[in-house]
Amino acid sequence: MTLVVGLGCQRGCDVHTLLGLFDAALAEGGIERHRITALASIDLKQDEPGLLALAVMLNLPLQCFSAGQLAVYADRLSHKSEVAFTHTGCYGIAESAALALAEQLASRPARLLITRQKTAQATFALACSG
Repeated sequence: MTLVVGLGCQRGCDVHTLLGLFDAALAEGGIERHRITALASIDLKQDEPGLLALAVMLNLPLQCFSAGQLAVYADRLSHKSEVAFTHTGCYGIAESAALALAEQLASRPARLLITRQKTAQATFALACSG
């Protein structure tokens, strides 16, 4: 099974904030950290220090997608954020990115295993395929 975590965050969100959300959401879902295949986000965040540091800390690849690539998942999101759409051109970064990468890696449809979890600075979602 391919498990992909999608992440969104505000500019300057630190790695400890992201890691806290990551670990809390996985614990709530009963999923061990080592089962995660990859991390995903939007290309606007591909140089975000906190996300890059998290990928290194967890030894996971980080794949980023354009707003256009993520927009096709709008009808499958648990929550559509007008704020996210205004800033990025897609309605939900974490869920869309998780679905996009899970489908790309497994070459089959994915589903959200953990829907959008949110803190003041970051969002998390987990998609699985297989």
